[in-house]
Parts: sequence; C-alpha cells; structure tokens
Amino acid sequence: MQLALYFKALADATRLRLLNILYTHELNVNEIVSIMGMGQSRISRHLKILTDSGLLKYRRDGLWVFYRAEKEGRGGELLGLLSDFIRTDREMSADYELLSNVIEEGYRQRTRFFDSLAPDWNDIKQSIFGDFNISEAIVERIDRCDVAADLGCGTGELLPYIKQKAKKVIGVDKSPKMLEMAGRRPSLNDKGIELRIGEIEHLPMRDREANAAVINMVLHYLPSPERAIYEAGRVVKNGGALIIADLDKHRDEQMRTKYSHRWLGFSRKNIERWLSDAGFNLSEFSQFDVLNGLKIDLYVSVKK
Repeated sequence: MQLALYFKALADATRLRLLNILYTHELNVNEIVSIMGMGQSRISRHLKILTDSGLLKYRRDGLWVFYRAEKEGRGGELLGLLSDFIRTDREMSADYELLSNVIEEGYRQRTRFFDSLAPDWNDIKQSIFGDFNISEAIVERIDRCDVAADLGCGTGELLPYIKQKAKKVIGVDKSPKMLEMAGRRPSLNDKGIELRIGEIEHLPMRDREANAAVINMVLHYLPSPERAIYEAGRVVKNGGALIIADLDKHRDEQMRTKYSHRWLGFSRKNIERWLSDAGFNLSEFSQFDVLNGLKIDLYVSVKK
C-alpha cells in the first residue's frame, strides 16, 4: 500500500527535517551533511528511504548527486498538503537558519571565485569557445529595442555588441571585480551602458524594465537555474525576448573541478520546461560545436 509507505517514510524526525530543507532547495550530499550535522552514511540511509518512497527525487550530474523534494505525482501532492505543517514546526526553524547560512556561504564563495578569475576570464572563455564568437551569434538574434540587459555580464565583453541593438544596455553581475574590469573597457564609455551589481536570482531591476535580456554562459554556475530564468521573466516585458546560451549536457568533470560549474550543461528538455514555467515561448533553438567535444545551445524565447 503506497500510503503506508509514505507514512512509514515520514515517521522519523530526521527525514522530516530533510524534507523540510529540500522542499525549496536542491542540495548535494555535502551540503545536506553540513546543514544536518550528521555523518554521510546516516544521511545517505535516510535519503534512500525517502527516495524509495517517492517523496524525494535525485538528479545525477556527472559524479555528483543532487536531491530535492518531489513536487509532482502523488508524493508531491502529499508533501504539498503537509508542507505548511512541516514548515511552521518550531523545531524546524534552526534548520532554516543553517540552510540560509549554507546558501549565503555558497554565494560568497562564488563571488570570491569570480573575483579571482576576473583577470583571466577572457582566456577561460577562449579555452571553451575557441574561434566561435558567441557574442555575434547572440546579438544577431536581438531585435532593435529601447532597453536590453546582460544578466551575468562578467567583464562586459557582450555589452558593446548588445548596444548595437539597444538604446540602453544594463549589465548585471555579482562580482565587483568583474564589473570593475567591465568598467575599464574603452568600448563601454557610453552613456547608454549601465552596470549594476546584484545576483541574477534577485535582479536589481524593475518589473518589465527590459525589452530583451541575455543569460550567456551563466546558468551552469547557479544552484537553481530556473530561478534565474523566472527572474528574467519578471524583468522582461510581454512580447520581449530572452536569449540563453549555455553548454549542452556533457560529462567533462574538469568543468566542475577546474571552473566550479555546478551543472555539467543542460538538456534541451530542462531549459524548455523552465522557460515555459517562467512565461516564455521558445521560438528558436540552435546548437554549435566548440572545443573538447562540447556543444553550445542557444535558446531564443518570447515572453507571453
């Protein structure tokens, strides 16, 4: 009986805590161990029970495994009914604080990482793209407009390209070093280009501020890429465009160990689902071969 399996899995304080932290965030085992303060073997046993019951799902990405509470099917329906009870339990509040600390530390680590890479950023991109000019491929797909945004602009290489199509360009990045280097570019000495510091998942932009937005080789660094796409849906006007360029799904672990990629690329199915959930219709999909057997996927979508 499936219902008995659900309740047997739920009848444990540790497993309820796990469901609590994994209901809103996808985490890998190391992050879960850090929050729960328990040994990995103990955590793995509880994760298996929850996964076998259908209350938890996992995503294997190369050598890493990520867990998240089920949101679909009967298991998802049950957790939806119980989520308020679990979330408002007083004993769970300490886990929220620990979860916030892990997430914030992750943000800080990524900021430090990008700050350290800023001087070598162009060389790093060259090692992936080779002679392929992703900026040209992106800009030719942007219609002329009033305002366009580069979300995760890095050192600003793409900004002058976008300026060819937009009266005003907004570049957003979380790394002060990246923005500092972007500001030094002679090609950015234009009153129509504005740099803003901020997280792509919490953009420093108004609702429907842009006619077009670009997310170029950024999503694979993020814990929740779908949140970045959802934020893009907030700042892009109805009828406006969102262009995403990122790596196709691959197995090159060096991208994770050397360049701190959290995701080893993305399947087209995942990106299309996130675009749809954020209110976009896909209008074009293109794929380009780059170095080391990798492929770049380019998505052009329109806000409904």
